[in-house]
Amino acid sequence: MAPRKQRPAHKSPSAGTVAETPAGKIPPLRDRLRKIFYSGQTRPLAWRRAQLQALLGMLEENEEAIQQALAERMAKPPFEAWLSETAMVAAHLRHTLAHLRRWMRPRRTGLPLLLWPGRGRVLPEPKGVVLILGPWNYPLQMTLGPLVDALAAGNCVVLKPSEKAPEVSRLLARLIPRYLDPAVAVVEGGASTAQALLEHPWDHVFYTGGEAVARLVYAAAAQHLTPVTLELGGKNPALVLADAPLAITAQRIAWGRFLNAGQVCLSPDYVLVEQRVEQALLAELKTAVERLFGPDPAKSSDYGRMVDDGHFRRVAALMSGGRPVTGGQTDPKTRYIAPTVLTRVNLKSPLMREEVFGPLLPVIPVKGLDQALEFVRERPKPLALYLFTRSRHARRRAALETSSGALVLNDTVVHIAGGELPFGGVGASGLGAYHGRAGFLEFSHQKPVLLRLFHPNLNFHHPPFRPWKEWILRRVFRRS
Repeated sequence: MAPRKQRPAHKSPSAGTVAETPAGKIPPLRDRLRKIFYSGQTRPLAWRRAQLQALLGMLEENEEAIQQALAERMAKPPFEAWLSETAMVAAHLRHTLAHLRRWMRPRRTGLPLLLWPGRGRVLPEPKGVVLILGPWNYPLQMTLGPLVDALAAGNCVVLKPSEKAPEVSRLLARLIPRYLDPAVAVVEGGASTAQALLEHPWDHVFYTGGEAVARLVYAAAAQHLTPVTLELGGKNPALVLADAPLAITAQRIAWGRFLNAGQVCLSPDYVLVEQRVEQALLAELKTAVERLFGPDPAKSSDYGRMVDDGHFRRVAALMSGGRPVTGGQTDPKTRYIAPTVLTRVNLKSPLMREEVFGPLLPVIPVKGLDQALEFVRERPKPLALYLFTRSRHARRRAALETSSGALVLNDTVVHIAGGELPFGGVGASGLGAYHGRAGFLEFSHQKPVLLRLFHPNLNFHHPPFRPWKEWILRRVFRRS
């Protein structure tokens, strides 16, 4: 067996920052993009395809620089960075390029008898100038992913990467003007820049991040009646029934929880396991962690770090809500928190009231499926619900008796790569969805177009209304 790769000595990232874009530059930028949009430049299929192909070329030609920028802040392993960031966006681009012509076609619709003879269709049209606010945990994938859909729909775009991933923000600010049309602009900055951007009306706002900031984004957009997409997170439950194969189940839960050191909005946030197999699952989770990251994850080249000191302290403090059965080690100098599985969980502690967003996995025993489903329903709707079972009856009950952004059976996280599977939340976990055709529709307005003939007999529904005309119209509407 080949020896496990060892992580190089960890270096704290330089105190990188991004330049704040002056608020005064935002209105001229918005006006310039609106002028481009109303010129009709972004509407043709050829323009949209050219931008998507250029974006794909940007990813392929700058793979090394992208991986270096991703590794700088969170020590993201190079292959994991490629797999979960660059490759995901590239796959999204290829899928969109393959289907875009069909998505753009007007859709014929039927018409009620009252509108005969006539023709109806639905025309997807771009919304206009859209604002995309990216997150820090997947600063490439979840910033460029919405950009793919916005460009496919024919929009102009203002892109603001997260200031908490300054290396990626600076890289995107440098590369995008080289590869894409001036219809796409990158604005760098922190909270004050985001606030300045939101003071202006946009045709759509797309935000990925936490619930607290989402409320501010939603409130600011409401001032201009701007439609929004909110990609949030929440406490995603993993339900493990006694009939599930525990070794495979533990491996998939551990991978999904400790990917990117747990800083994934889709990670399983806690596990509800039938109490008769709780100890067996805990043993398998411990084995799975060692299989993924070796006996000392701190030395593994496949395990990352917390994004900053504040996030490290917050996640480390959450550990007091349970008792570690594996992991529990921390190192503030390198912002390392070991992959940690917790039992004897205090359900009233911050560990179970807040989204963890770190490498802590609480395991809670339940009597069975009924108690597990009730536990989930009593809490805000999650971004994803994961159920591990061989039972078709249990799968059907989970689908019908719970609400979540997605339901994934016998795996975790991987549905984000589902091509035509919409990705988005519900309730507290988000608003709207993207990926595939869903993303194209999210950034499009579905405009109804009705064609009527110039014929006086087609004005039958106009006054004056005589008894015989009312009698006919009532029956026409009933038949419609």
